[in-house]
Amino acid sequence: MTTRSDIRAALRQQRIETPSWAFGNSGTRFKVFPQPGVARDPYEKVADAAAVHRFTGVAPSVALHIPWDRVDDYSDLAKHAAGLGVQIGAINPNVFQEPEYRLGSVCNPDPAVRRKATAHLVECVEVAKATGSSALSLWFADGTNYPGQDDIRARQDRLAEALATTYAAMPPGMTMLLEYKLFEPSFYTMDVPDWGTSLVHCLALGDAAKVLVDTGHHAPGTNIEFIVANLLRLGRLGGFHFNSRFYADDDLMVGAADPFQLFRIMNEIVAAGALAADSGVAFMLDQCHNIEPKVQAEIRSVVHVQEATAKALLVDREALEAAQASGDVLGAYEVVIDAFNTDVRPLLAEVREDMGLAPDPIGAYARSGYYESVVAERVGGTQAGWGA
Repeated sequence: MTTRSDIRAALRQQRIETPSWAFGNSGTRFKVFPQPGVARDPYEKVADAAAVHRFTGVAPSVALHIPWDRVDDYSDLAKHAAGLGVQIGAINPNVFQEPEYRLGSVCNPDPAVRRKATAHLVECVEVAKATGSSALSLWFADGTNYPGQDDIRARQDRLAEALATTYAAMPPGMTMLLEYKLFEPSFYTMDVPDWGTSLVHCLALGDAAKVLVDTGHHAPGTNIEFIVANLLRLGRLGGFHFNSRFYADDDLMVGAADPFQLFRIMNEIVAAGALAADSGVAFMLDQCHNIEPKVQAEIRSVVHVQEATAKALLVDREALEAAQASGDVLGAYEVVIDAFNTDVRPLLAEVREDMGLAPDPIGAYARSGYYESVVAERVGGTQAGWGA
């Protein structure tokens, strides 16, 4: 039986990675909204990520997006991160913003474009080596908008070839995470539209290739925890890009739209014993804040993941298994819903105090003056982000 001490220990050991791009200006297809104090370069993004870790204690790594986070010396960036108490996490190639990628990157019908895109993937393997990262996180905007636009099967062959080249360039100990997305920016076909397509390619590559689940990349009503349970069963769940959506890929703060869904996902993780950092499942945030303050929004998302995790840890597994074995439908449901309805904020406050942290990270951040200091310091230059 899981004791309160066990639960507190599990929560202290949880690791949630923040994305560098969440600390830059972001928006929609229509407008990007600049904010005071936004990071101007990868070094300042890492500093913001370190602030999130300082107040939460469970966010010790920050993912990079290349070329958004390109620097002259990646080992120096890694040293900068270490000096702030964090490390570089997953490396994310960008093969969707160059003019040549209008018809796709690694699936493009033009061999020259495919070579360029694949070379960038391999380049990011080298970035991972230089920064000490052990994860290469891949997402492709590739797809088609109209029937007959391209050969669907041929595009899968091109994708497989690029993935194989990249996989062969990876050193031992590195994991390839292959993300999928149902639609957008392509609307007739996406070349990696679902977990099945991602899984098929991962199985062909080898044990170091795993599926990445972005919680915003599914059709409305999709049972995401079912996907998670199946990938866990197969040993092919590489990790998550956590965010929230009301309609499609809204990239809102984790847990903002459907905290019960987040709990159900974490319940499968806990039930499978996959919460620990050495489980091979990476918990990463992937959200772009249009109007809310950057660092504070990341802290809020980390807190929401912690709350869902704490509730999942409180599920009485013995009672649940007994109810399931006896066919007690409502009894099993009540075990789960009782855990979800538990107010875990006092428990998490205790955990933070055990870690030498303020019990309320949002309040502590507000009192710290960090936001005011970066607004005063980050004057001039060009803020990170993308135009629209």
